Amino acid sequence: MPIVVAQFLLSILWFAHADPCHHYMRIYLLVILLFMSCAPKPAVETDLAGVKDTTLFHEFTDSLQAATLRGQNLHEELVAFAKTQLGVRYRYCSTDPVNGFDCSGFVNFVFNHFLIHVPRSSVEFTNLGTSIDLKKALPGDLILFTGTDPRKPVVGHIGIVIANNPDSLNFIHASSGAAYSVTISPLDKYYMSRFVKIIRLDY
Repeated sequence: MPIVVAQFLLSILWFAHADPCHHYMRIYLLVILLFMSCAPKPAVETDLAGVKDTTLFHEFTDSLQAATLRGQNLHEELVAFAKTQLGVRYRYCSTDPVNGFDCSGFVNFVFNHFLIHVPRSSVEFTNLGTSIDLKKALPGDLILFTGTDPRKPVVGHIGIVIANNPDSLNFIHASSGAAYSVTISPLDKYYMSRFVKIIRLDY
């Protein structure tokens, strides 16, 4: 209640109190004062919607930035995790590091670690992802080869690119060759004779 109005009513109340003839006026004024003191106060308007919108906007942009950084770093994380399996023996038709890996089992194990679903068989990667020029291959891309017989143009081996320098490309894979384990190999003359393509998955 405004102070001026209160003072005015209180002065009338005093006048009514001084004069017994104004007993009913005193009661009337008391009722008015009581009513005004109990009247609900107007709500203070706040732009809560704007506050919420701003908060959500910042949360969204933070999440978007985190996702972008995650996408940029995931290739490096894939390669780093793949290298932790170096030396795990080769074992046909296995995805278990305790028992060993075959080539696609190794790739499957590495990508599944990051909750990225990929096929179990190397041949199923043939039409997967985006084909990348050999010179533009990046760590985390997949490199596809034929089987041990290059005369059969069907994907039969797979590895993960870990480095692509101007003079060499290196990849990590579960090899059934002399190493007979997860190893790092260069794309040399032998593997180049079996080379099919580089693919990049959308993850």
